[in-house]
Amino acid sequence: MSAVSATSRQRVSWIRTVASRAEVETPALVDWAAAVGTALLLILSFPDFDLAPLAWVGLIPLLVVIARHPNPVRALILGWTTGTIFFYGSCYWLTYSMIHYGGLPAVVAYLLLIPGALLVGLFPGLFALVLALAIRSWGLKALLLAPLIWVATEYARLGVTGQLWNAMGYSQAYYPSLIETARLGGVYAVSFLIVTVNSTIGFALTKRTPGGLLIALVILMLCGAIIVNEHFNHVIDSGSDSHRHLTIIALQPNVPMQLVKTTEEMEQLFERHLTMTTQALNSEPAPDSAASSISASARLVIWPESPMNFTYISDEKFKQTVSQFAIDNRTALLFNTQEPAPAGGTYNSAVLINEKGRMISQYDKIRLLPFGEYVPLPRWLPGASLITAIVGDFTPGSNYTLMPVGDNRKAGVFICIESAYPSIARTMTKGGADALINISNDGYLGPTAVMRQHLANAVFRAVENDRTVVRVTNSGITALILGDGRILDQTKGFEPDVRVWRLSESFNADTFYTKHGDLFAMFCLAVTTVTAIFAFMVRRKESTNLR
Repeated sequence: MSAVSATSRQRVSWIRTVASRAEVETPALVDWAAAVGTALLLILSFPDFDLAPLAWVGLIPLLVVIARHPNPVRALILGWTTGTIFFYGSCYWLTYSMIHYGGLPAVVAYLLLIPGALLVGLFPGLFALVLALAIRSWGLKALLLAPLIWVATEYARLGVTGQLWNAMGYSQAYYPSLIETARLGGVYAVSFLIVTVNSTIGFALTKRTPGGLLIALVILMLCGAIIVNEHFNHVIDSGSDSHRHLTIIALQPNVPMQLVKTTEEMEQLFERHLTMTTQALNSEPAPDSAASSISASARLVIWPESPMNFTYISDEKFKQTVSQFAIDNRTALLFNTQEPAPAGGTYNSAVLINEKGRMISQYDKIRLLPFGEYVPLPRWLPGASLITAIVGDFTPGSNYTLMPVGDNRKAGVFICIESAYPSIARTMTKGGADALINISNDGYLGPTAVMRQHLANAVFRAVENDRTVVRVTNSGITALILGDGRILDQTKGFEPDVRVWRLSESFNADTFYTKHGDLFAMFCLAVTTVTAIFAFMVRRKESTNLR
């Protein structure tokens, strides 16, 4: 009887311990409000809300509650909540194709978005966890480590999930003077400055001493000085010979996303490409017929990625038509096409044919879109083959091919979602690209915020490498992006349009980021790892001493 009583007492004691621990770890109502508030402020700082300044203060509510109650488990819960709400709210457009082209009910589509938001939302949770450990170990001054920890978790998110969409720095893409530090550390450097301002203000609000205010003021002044210094240090190379240029004819055909069912409809859409391009070419003086591709007025026509599914190698009629078009108009032509890959696979490719109608270069898309161009699931998993049949099954390329354009220049071409991967544009630039070309199709995601969020990625690839980015899309936004981040002559969405640009010959030096890549982000990850280990050891030692 006594043994039973002892067991019962132990069970009651365990339940009380768990309940007591849960009471300590569970965030209070004000903590939940701070987490949700931070998420909403960050959502509003991204397109299409266009309240980018909110990013510079958006993290403050979350940082303050973590600083005042640096409980690691509670911080993880709050940070994870913030991250999940933020990614769900800023990437809601992922449901568009499910609803409009997948035929799913809206409720189901929005429910299916939750697991992905929970996954990427975990990284802000890890940020909050490590920050709380650091503050608990070393006091409020550890709050100033927040920028390093945040960048580390963004870098880790790209490595683990393959996605860096809506990293904090992207919120400032449409403010060129604020993002020029990207030439030093990529989008991570801009994220670092934003979180530095947030954490500094949060430190001043929680410290509330003259010394704390002085430290905060000095840090804020340093941030301002870095931004101003990088802005004035940037020298734009206007070109060694202003008489030599490359004329770009960028076509936005606005091919509808619905499947084209008849040959006649396909021919009409193809004719739209040819007609709109011819009209644009006729508005420009043709190069001297005696001139080679090295001329003062070399021309390059660019057609975007689109649902047309051109097949240059296997479609002889299409091949002959575009070759003759290039010859007749004395222009090079770059277009998207599906080309054969080994083992019966298919590449999503960009093909360049020259003024003589010959194919001279082909780039095969390296980073494919998950659940769009391939299924990131084992083939043996039940249902994987069915999903593959719906979304496609492309073969990834492996070569960072540079294409010869104009007067002895080379261009790096990347396709659609590849603009969200800093390493692709950087590798091409480091390999000798004088300009970057992004062909894209966002039409499947509709007239949503994705259009300007995707453009923000391309803006950073221009600034990081100090290269002009020519962005040509099927349904918008087509634009010319200069190396300092300025966006010129952008089109409206879901309207057929053409842009004609002249790119002067220019050879900008490689930036620090182009030369060294994610060195800054790696440094932040290393510091964060060491911080987490030491903070955990300090916490464990304190717990041991208390026993």
